[in-house]
Amino acid sequence: MTKVETFYMSDRGKVRQHNEDSVGVFNNEIGILAIVADGMGGHLAGDVASQMTIQTFQSLWENVKQLDSPKDAENWFIHTALEVNKTVYEHSLANPECQGMGTTIVGAIITEEFATIGHIGDSRCYLFTQAGFTQITQDHSLVNELVKSGQISKEDAEHHPRKNVLLRALGTEQTVELDVKTIGFEENDILLICSDGLTNKLTDEEISSELIKSHSLDIIGKTLIDIANENGGEDNISLVIVKRTANELGEASC
Repeated sequence: MTKVETFYMSDRGKVRQHNEDSVGVFNNEIGILAIVADGMGGHLAGDVASQMTIQTFQSLWENVKQLDSPKDAENWFIHTALEVNKTVYEHSLANPECQGMGTTIVGAIITEEFATIGHIGDSRCYLFTQAGFTQITQDHSLVNELVKSGQISKEDAEHHPRKNVLLRALGTEQTVELDVKTIGFEENDILLICSDGLTNKLTDEEISSELIKSHSLDIIGKTLIDIANENGGEDNISLVIVKRTANELGEASC
């Protein structure tokens, strides 16, 4: 058996008046569900969208009794995202102050055998292993499409004036498509899921250099957020770090 350690944290940053990010790490008999949601909308509506998303995922996760395979986990993630999307979208229609609200999401289902990653928007998941540091998700953003089509370089994307334009978000339309992927998650592997408040302020190399250190997850997580704030902290910054270590299944979180 192995043990799964987690640390999660959300920080308002140095500029924003409110934190529109929400984070959750939830256990059931199958394993762990970790989610980061980066809300957006009018006055406080982003808070509503991200909090509603996390709470709805939590309540639905609590009722899951069985996921026998990666396909089961992927299907659960896809169908649950549709259900959560409906909840957020209908709330925005019923409440004028929430009109147009939405949220990105990135999440991971961690079982004893695998990790299933789901995401919508530009919040990201990374995997750190002995083999290196890899971005698992692909941003659903305008600049990422421009990079993929060769119209701009990755370097250009970092400073593009339309960098924040999303092509996909949860809660903004009647239906939404979640991208899902299942990966191996072995002893000493680390998953990082985070909002763009972190990735806009640290390079992959900077993130990797912190994950490689033999510090506790809380020190690593707080250090990453501190660096993002030192580099400007213009956005809310949220992350979950998950590490599989030897021992029986368990969890420690902040």
